[in-house]
Amino acid sequence: MDSIHIISGKRLSVLALVFVLVGIGSGMPSLVYGIDVNLTMEEAKKALAHGRESMEKANDVKDVAMVMKDAEQAIRVGADPEKNPCGPHAILRTRRYWLEYFGRREAVESKRQKRDIHMPDANIQKILEMPYLEVEIRLCGGEEFFAEGVSVALQQGSDMIRPVDVGPAERGRKNPGSTASYRSRFTARFAYADLDSTQASTLIVFYPDGTLINIPADLSKIR
Repeated sequence: MDSIHIISGKRLSVLALVFVLVGIGSGMPSLVYGIDVNLTMEEAKKALAHGRESMEKANDVKDVAMVMKDAEQAIRVGADPEKNPCGPHAILRTRRYWLEYFGRREAVESKRQKRDIHMPDANIQKILEMPYLEVEIRLCGGEEFFAEGVSVALQQGSDMIRPVDVGPAERGRKNPGSTASYRSRFTARFAYADLDSTQASTLIVFYPDGTLINIPADLSKIR
């Protein structure tokens, strides 16, 4: 049986991202896909434009909700909450996600201010230099504080990758309906330098009582 190697990410200081919205190489396609860790400025601006265009087409609250739903679905691993509302799943907020997110914000601000708003290149560069992948874990349990003290690791083959930091879990909110269950979430950050962003992996959630929950996370399908 292969041994499990522990990769302990160094505690990284929080990168202060000041996103101020002011009038703000082609080759053969790869057969391996995965999280875009090394985006160019040109690719970043295309991602911003994609996010902007998706929100510009939204004409009402229903359209906006659909845009947000589609954006989240593209970066979700684990259970589908529409099919299994209490199934454990995670949202992987990548550099590309943040670029598209701020592209949507550009569209909203442009409509509000009635002028074109674009993010400065300096702030785009800060996103391109973000050192970590933000992972939001969503879980259900039987009482309000069921997720207190939980942690997570990312298993890739024989490597067990620890996050550089883990935020406290939210106090559980009761699920609608008669079922006595609560939903909670917490966020962890993994250093891109520690992981293989093209590999099928598993997020392992650790409870203080020793309970484990596995969430399949095929990073090759997340950009």
